[in-house]
Amino acid sequence: MQSIEANPKHAPVRAWFDRQGWVPQTFQMEVWDAFAQGQDGLLQAPTGSGKTYAAMGHVLSTAAASGSGTLGVKLIWVAPLRALSADIADAARAMIDGLGLDWEVGTRTGDTSAKEKAKQRSALPDILITTPESLHILIAQKGGVERLSSAQAVVVDEWHELLGSKRGVQVELAVSWIAQRSAQKGLDMLVWGISATLAEPELALEALVGSSEGALIKADISKVIELESTMPRAFARLPWAGHIGLQLLDEVADVVESHQSTLIFTNTRRQAEVWYQALLEHKPEWAGVMAMHHGSIARELREWVEDALHDGRLRAVICTASLDLGVDFRPVDAVVQVGGPKGVSRMIQRAGRCGHRPGEVSKAFFVPTHGLELIEAVALREAIAHSEIEPKTPVILCWDVLVQWLCTLSVGDGFKPTEVRSLLARTHAYGLMEDADWRQCLDLISTGGPSLRAYTEHRRVEIDETGLWRMRDRTKARRHRMSMGAIVSATMVAVHLRGQGLLGHVEETFVASLREGDSFVFAGHTVALVSFRGLVAKVRRSKSSTARTPAWMGGRMSLSSELSHRLRQAWDRLADADASWEPELQRLSPMVQIQAERSSIPRAHQLLVETLEDGDGHHLFLYPFEGRKVHEALAMLLAYRLSLLVPQTFNWACNDDGLELLSDQPIPWERIEDSNLLSPNHLMDDLSAGFNASELVRRKFRDVATIAGLVFQGFPGAAVKDRHLLTSTNLLLQVFQDHDPDNLLLRQAQDEMLSDQLEFGRLLQWLQGMPGREVIHCTLEKPSPLAFPLFVDRLRERLTSETLEDRLKRMAWA
Repeated sequence: MQSIEANPKHAPVRAWFDRQGWVPQTFQMEVWDAFAQGQDGLLQAPTGSGKTYAAMGHVLSTAAASGSGTLGVKLIWVAPLRALSADIADAARAMIDGLGLDWEVGTRTGDTSAKEKAKQRSALPDILITTPESLHILIAQKGGVERLSSAQAVVVDEWHELLGSKRGVQVELAVSWIAQRSAQKGLDMLVWGISATLAEPELALEALVGSSEGALIKADISKVIELESTMPRAFARLPWAGHIGLQLLDEVADVVESHQSTLIFTNTRRQAEVWYQALLEHKPEWAGVMAMHHGSIARELREWVEDALHDGRLRAVICTASLDLGVDFRPVDAVVQVGGPKGVSRMIQRAGRCGHRPGEVSKAFFVPTHGLELIEAVALREAIAHSEIEPKTPVILCWDVLVQWLCTLSVGDGFKPTEVRSLLARTHAYGLMEDADWRQCLDLISTGGPSLRAYTEHRRVEIDETGLWRMRDRTKARRHRMSMGAIVSATMVAVHLRGQGLLGHVEETFVASLREGDSFVFAGHTVALVSFRGLVAKVRRSKSSTARTPAWMGGRMSLSSELSHRLRQAWDRLADADASWEPELQRLSPMVQIQAERSSIPRAHQLLVETLEDGDGHHLFLYPFEGRKVHEALAMLLAYRLSLLVPQTFNWACNDDGLELLSDQPIPWERIEDSNLLSPNHLMDDLSAGFNASELVRRKFRDVATIAGLVFQGFPGAAVKDRHLLTSTNLLLQVFQDHDPDNLLLRQAQDEMLSDQLEFGRLLQWLQGMPGREVIHCTLEKPSPLAFPLFVDRLRERLTSETLEDRLKRMAWA
């Protein structure tokens, strides 16, 4: 590969680097040269190493060297988060100013003003920074693809975050369509992805550009991440989820006060609200220098937080995934993770929000919510040290996204099926699509399919006199534009605070559970409900000390398989008295001793089984350490297979370590072993029969039907209520099941139920490995530390918090 010095087109960017006192890194020069040679590609480099300037450098430097330019967009930058868009725009403007270019940088996201959107309809900026959803909206405009196809390159930022999701499929479709139109105009638009964490970069490249032909550039840079656990001064004898976290407020406050600016990450929006209120009560003097950031807070408030972070006006921000990708907040020099992140790549991304410069160390502090999470901290540190990042499997044959995409093309300039079919055959997502499924997609958008032909609302697309497929009905076209996207959320209610304005949005089901005068905490305020009309909740300030905290969909994440492996290895060391124990494991030694005395410490090659009889009934505990979703499926499977032997009723509870079955009748482990109930044979049939599969399919079908446009969530200010949406999707599901059982959307919902809800493949792999495991069966007299959190999860559903606390204390000290 020729060097940057040999290419005169790169002289301007090299000179700009010199003026900044920087030296271009090898991977940056390799990317610039690959651009110059007309190659598509993928860049993999650690966070904060300069990926943005690597991906922008050639396009901007070439323009500066030529001294001439053309009208229209030159570079399209696709980012998964709105917060990341502002950060990229700042970097682009800095390079543009440094190179002396008279270029405009613009963003197009859900937060873009109506005035700016109207301006972009006639002329796009030179550099357009957008999201997958907004890119599809631009394609749906008349002449939209024509305007976008003048770009010299499309760069997809944080490709690992989009890969393996329906949003990633959206990117594949949009980029390939724009690139094809560019080629038809005789242009050579390049497609690049950039990412910090990828386990299989070759597959990621193929998914993005449609083939393995392209430059794959990996930075030879190792990012140092230091993960330090924050531990309480004393542990309870037995752990239970949530009982430690807020007890570590002093320790978290010490971290904040010893650093310039700190990001405190939580796994859910509800947890962020709880921690913000707790820290503010603990440190009232932090009012004004501490803030909160998550996706349900109003755009103006989020932007204020982001600006204040950039300017160094905030000491701490409690946040969720809304800030864990690529955003460069220079004053941030520490990260706190509350609770296990459940994934290695997620922890790497969040730790990378500090030390966001080449060569700097990223410092992260881990705050456990219960004692056993300290073992997860050890597992995280080991996995990070060995670069064991979760692989992302690209989504293929995603029919709901394809149906939506065809409608998007029909709303814009229209399409010809032969042209689209030819393009799809070259994509990774639809390269294996069969002609029968393609015809069914076309039938679905034009007639509604065999079961919906009688309903005119499902005849969305028609063929015009030139052979183009178009959506001519303006109402249907407007409905489609309002529904574009691959993320389905619950019906949201706007929360307006008297005297201030919009705070953000909470789910309709939460507001519907409130009465006028009831208090809740949201967006850093304690408020009381004044009125609830339509989908607007008006609130006033409240001083209530018993305010509720909203909850949102998608709260619980499951442990990744990479972290599960390291977790078993950590337990293996705990079982070895001669092994070297990390500080976290040393701190847990009293709890580990109780586990050894009451039961056994599981080795990596073992399956620990515990049985216990008490006043509640007969308990069976298993500890596969495979994550919550696998354990839920395993509990359902075992309960069903046991009930076939002896009619029996079970309750069950699961966490990331294991599962509990509870019955009023004995659950002999010998019966499970003798009957081979942990066999992978007939797994699909037994899973389908052993739980309410129809209910899980119904939940998935709602999302699939919404993305495909079969149901409509409503216009702004007139959203359809959740119960009405549920009724509509249930009716459609019943129609397909009765009259069109081979419907591809129905098939997709069933497949997603197995892969997403039950992690079928991972469960099958674990069951297949059972013959190689040694089973350790212990009969308990008292709950073990591993069993105790499962007790708590079950008891929480029946006891008040005060009664629960008292009972747990008695159980822990029994």
